[in-house]
Amino acid sequence: MTNDRETKKSTMGGDEREYRRLAMTLAAVLFLGTFQLGEGELKGDYSKLSGIIIPGFASTQLRAWSILDCPYSPLDFNPLDLVWLDTTKLLSAVNCWLKCMLLDPYNQTDHPECKSRPDSGLSAITELDPGYITGPLSSVWKEWVKWCIEFGIEANAIIAAPYDWRLSPSMLEERDLYFYKLKQTFETALKLRGGPSIVFAHSLGNNVFRYFLEWLKLEIAPKQYIQWLDDHIYAFFAVGAPLLGSTETVKGMLSGNTFGLPVSEGTARLMFNSFGSSLWMMPFSKYCRADAMYLKHFSGGIRKGPNAYQCEQKEFHSNYSGFSTNIINIEIPSTRGIDAYPSVSEFSQTNYSSMECGLPTQLSFSAREISDGTFFKAIEDYDSDSKRTLHQLKQSYHDDPVLNPLTPWDRPPIKNVFCIYGVDSRTEVGYYFAPSGKPYPDNWIITDVIYEIEGSLVSRSGNQVEGNPGPASGDETVPYHSLSWCKNWLGPRVNITRAPQSEHDGSDVQVELNVEHHNEDVVPNMTRSPRVKYITYYEDSESIPGRRTAVWELDKANHRNIVRSPALMRELWLQIWHDIHADSPSKFVTKAKRGPLRDDDCYWDYGKARCAWPEYCEYRYVFGDVHLGQSCRLRNSSADALLHYV
Repeated sequence: MTNDRETKKSTMGGDEREYRRLAMTLAAVLFLGTFQLGEGELKGDYSKLSGIIIPGFASTQLRAWSILDCPYSPLDFNPLDLVWLDTTKLLSAVNCWLKCMLLDPYNQTDHPECKSRPDSGLSAITELDPGYITGPLSSVWKEWVKWCIEFGIEANAIIAAPYDWRLSPSMLEERDLYFYKLKQTFETALKLRGGPSIVFAHSLGNNVFRYFLEWLKLEIAPKQYIQWLDDHIYAFFAVGAPLLGSTETVKGMLSGNTFGLPVSEGTARLMFNSFGSSLWMMPFSKYCRADAMYLKHFSGGIRKGPNAYQCEQKEFHSNYSGFSTNIINIEIPSTRGIDAYPSVSEFSQTNYSSMECGLPTQLSFSAREISDGTFFKAIEDYDSDSKRTLHQLKQSYHDDPVLNPLTPWDRPPIKNVFCIYGVDSRTEVGYYFAPSGKPYPDNWIITDVIYEIEGSLVSRSGNQVEGNPGPASGDETVPYHSLSWCKNWLGPRVNITRAPQSEHDGSDVQVELNVEHHNEDVVPNMTRSPRVKYITYYEDSESIPGRRTAVWELDKANHRNIVRSPALMRELWLQIWHDIHADSPSKFVTKAKRGPLRDDDCYWDYGKARCAWPEYCEYRYVFGDVHLGQSCRLRNSSADALLHYV
């Protein structure tokens, strides 16, 4: 018989849960002592730390800040009513709902009849649409917060930094003073708790944090910039970061991406293209860079000049800007302007013989040609939205005075950087578009999709695909090429470890030490069991003094759900636990073994008729348990087991 892990609800009484929390907290106090900061190391009581969460795209609640009467619907919008995401109002009053969601595509102002603003606090990011049914379906950071509570983290130690994810980076500061407030959040956390913060960013939240670091250079004296970062930020955990953009953004801009909402693709496109942030996630070339308009040197001088956008020769020698294939393949209609978008009735009366005068032309575009505006200029006569896109691209991105976000990342100047993402899921990397004959926003249809799947390229239609597939695939939303860019941040020598995601005894752990790394992708020569999901760790063996960098690849971890992954949350907790221990012999937590850390990790082993992991778990019935697995709980002394991970 095989081991049968059963999902179980926590039925442990309040006294027992409180005992375990106190036991783990006391273990920290007894074994850790005082708080000190060394070179890239944290030693002391973890109660000094704060965790600041920067959520991703569409991961913050938006609330109405207007009174809007919705005709033909019993539901109106009043101040503080939930807008994103209230599925009830979306279904019953979609036109009203859209008024509260849409922004002016040119100046990012609100609709004249309704405006929305981001909610505040942890409740703004835990569940987007709270409710018995909709709550679990829209859960984002709720499981993350539950883990923190189970391990005794205080309420004021977890700080959410929600933002209006519809806005471009410059508008976040101009309208909401978001980056100024974020700076104050870090400074308040330091005064309140006496220690630096750990930044947890997901998806677009990583782009937001990158812009904050560049904005900070213009707010702090050059000689104090690095010191401010060292004092206020201990570590940066970049989860699912689209470091070179996401190809799925192109689909949203041209044909619409509903994200599972009960709206048409045309409506989704109309809404998405009104957001200034839609361009923030466009794919771009790793070979092209731009200087900021305001260049602040550490010598103290400030110089204003044009944004110089320059590409290496490799960009012109490679076909796909470093990606695995061309991102856009589009048929250009034979007619231009308004004639390219007849109404449905006009289209039905068209004499198809007229098409013989001019056949459509298929054009292909790389990531660079999308991000620099070449693609949108090419379809300007065929798509009424291209002028808006070009205006927004120049105003909010190419001419941004702080940073052109559509350029490759350098390693953030933070002591400890952990880049975490999912791999080997089927991910869209290219599209074939054709004119639909319908008016905007339904004027393009997708005729084929190119996917990357575990190191190969396939098309939805089965046609042969030309390209250069990478060694792995992405996380269903962001391609591997974009996610793995952070491997360039690793040092010249790297230690690679591959271990199962689930609890293990170390028998299936593979290690490669001191692998040479030359600012490129690192691919281990390791085996995989087809039924096991692994985590592959890439960790600095040699690095800049006082700096650590690690990359974690989680097999089959979905982009949107990775923040709810128990394996990820366990590894984060163990790494932080390792860092605060005063006698840690290594820079990173050991991967040799993983045992249960929570009651939910214990289960009944039917083959051996006992609780699995007997050194960690024991059978202890509590009134209300309905099956054997529920009665398997951690031993009272399991807090001591954490000492194996220092």
